[in-house]
Amino acid sequence: MNIIYPKAEEEKSRYHERYELAAERVRGIKWETNGGGCVVPEQMRDYFAKVSSYLVQMMDTYEAVDTGSFYELSLEELQQRNRELYQDILPENYDTSYANPAYAAEKLGNEFGRYLCALYGELREILVYVFEKRLFFLVTGLELFIEIYDLMEDENCEPHEVRNAIYYYVSDYADMTIADRIEMMLDPEHCFARSLIETADLDDLRYLYYFGEYIGDNEIGTACHLGEMEEARIEEMASTYTEGYRNGFALYRIDLSCKKTVNIRYRLGFERMIRAAVRQFRRMGLETTMYRAVGNLIYRNGRGIKVGYSSGGANPQYDYDHRFDEALIFGKALADRKLAQQRCAYEEYREQAAAFAGPAVIEVFGEDPFVPVAKKESAAYTEKQRKQKLEYQSAASLLSNEFIPGDQVSFTIIAYPVPEIGRDYGEIFDETVRVNTLDSTQYGVIQQKLIDALDQGEYVTVTGRGDNRTSLTVALHPLEDPEHQTDFENCLADVNIPLGEVFTSPKLEGTHGTLHVTEVYLNELKYENLTLEIKDGTVTDYICTNFGTEQENKAYIEENLLFQHPTLPMGEFAIGTNTTAYAMGQKYGISHLLPILIAEKTGPHFAFGDTCFSHEEELVTYNPDGKQMMAKENRFSEMRHTEPSKAYFNCHTDVTIPYHELGDIIVHCRDGREIVLIQKGRFVLEGTEELNRVL
Repeated sequence: MNIIYPKAEEEKSRYHERYELAAERVRGIKWETNGGGCVVPEQMRDYFAKVSSYLVQMMDTYEAVDTGSFYELSLEELQQRNRELYQDILPENYDTSYANPAYAAEKLGNEFGRYLCALYGELREILVYVFEKRLFFLVTGLELFIEIYDLMEDENCEPHEVRNAIYYYVSDYADMTIADRIEMMLDPEHCFARSLIETADLDDLRYLYYFGEYIGDNEIGTACHLGEMEEARIEEMASTYTEGYRNGFALYRIDLSCKKTVNIRYRLGFERMIRAAVRQFRRMGLETTMYRAVGNLIYRNGRGIKVGYSSGGANPQYDYDHRFDEALIFGKALADRKLAQQRCAYEEYREQAAAFAGPAVIEVFGEDPFVPVAKKESAAYTEKQRKQKLEYQSAASLLSNEFIPGDQVSFTIIAYPVPEIGRDYGEIFDETVRVNTLDSTQYGVIQQKLIDALDQGEYVTVTGRGDNRTSLTVALHPLEDPEHQTDFENCLADVNIPLGEVFTSPKLEGTHGTLHVTEVYLNELKYENLTLEIKDGTVTDYICTNFGTEQENKAYIEENLLFQHPTLPMGEFAIGTNTTAYAMGQKYGISHLLPILIAEKTGPHFAFGDTCFSHEEELVTYNPDGKQMMAKENRFSEMRHTEPSKAYFNCHTDVTIPYHELGDIIVHCRDGREIVLIQKGRFVLEGTEELNRVL
């Protein structure tokens, strides 16, 4: 096995001596803490013994990868090695793991427990870099561990000293880590994953373990399922994905010929499709980049959303517990340091940034729903930190847009099921492929009927049915020239696959009421009886019934739907028309497992955060009928001209009312007429009845 990766050789020559010294010391710590004269407080010895043992295991893995002996292991040996590397955070072992903040606090005390738990989490995130032979990450992690061990040898060591060591590790190396991530996104010369995918024998499942990620049944099952497909079908799946990407540039009239790179993000197991997509993108003149969805402190987004390529992970509770670890060290100084280094990195890669075309994403669905346990021991942002974090995110978004303007890039996103969805996996996979390739021409005509009616409206009312308590009024922007202008985009199979929605940015003033869904999954988290109160287009109150107290439920929404913002505007109102996707969900009992990407097409949905045209407001776009899309603004995005830091929220989360919970959708015209689009969850507007056929 020969994975060509220039970074590995560069770092081996630069960091090998430091690695030898750090490795020797860590092995010594393992010996000391297992009875060899350790002087750290007795309460801490078990922690350092277990973490040093894990680091020795990591170093042994690095040396096996470096010498090539790792690639000589059998499939069974690789599976055993993979489980050993991740066993400490697997659900069955997690209760007594120092990676669990509750256990760490119990054994080490609240303050030391939080910092040392976060340290262990940071060290665990280095594992994947071992498989790339990235000595920089391994060496700096080992040295941080040694530094903190040395601090703890002083019986008077205070928790803030451990905190400071972690802070300066993140801050001091920010120039390297931030530049590395931006380089991974923009420079195709440094792409470990693509090199592995293009050179590996994908019929030999051992290749999955060469990524270094936790490999579970979903990754193996997906790879096996794709391995049974004819190559022609793989090419067709890849073509749906890559042509959707190309169509996005055509739709928005952006010149693709001046672009050179596309960033692929996907879940492990789809390598056959990815390899075909790499070839197809190359024929478009695009080379591919890929970066890992890692959880290092410097990269952590605090939203529990994996951005990059990854496996499904070993334990979602572990990921949830560590999502705010940055709060232990975050402040304005670190935010300013990160922004400064991001600017330096973008300046260095200015030419590559101008040639960057945007991301191409493959999502998955079908995993068992995850309902997290909220732990008081987990790190959390203070109110001051929340404000600083939001200011940083806004500034970082504007900085990225300066070098990669949003109106000069596009994207595509598509989703497929994983084997965990159940015994009908094969059938559901085939049905998903069908959903992803529905007839755009037919849908374009039907959706235009809806748009023609909606464009006559001053506002739209949406009501629930049965247990659903939704009662919303959505205001629409007035059109100055209805013959040539439209409020709603006719969304077909381009950037957002599958097809099946018409959407707008609502007028916030006059948009009000209650949005309620009895059960919904957003960003892989379950919400029971999610209720949002809306006034002048913004969220004024919110609750769900996941937990036993109002405080817990509100905190859950604040952290995972509002993303620390005190409120969010309604950035999108849409009507999903993909009744085939809805019928698939009902037929197989998987509606609750569908990702937002598909679920949003199975009923009206309302997105909170930025509009669909964030950073693209000036871009002129047209529907297939030639009308110009006008409704791209709201009172927040308009501030980009005067107060850009307040214009964007850097999030966009869709909440869908499924057809079986939906009552009526009625267009209220300026002349007093009412046009009923949907009645009791069924399309009744003339020319749209065909959508009911599969229901």
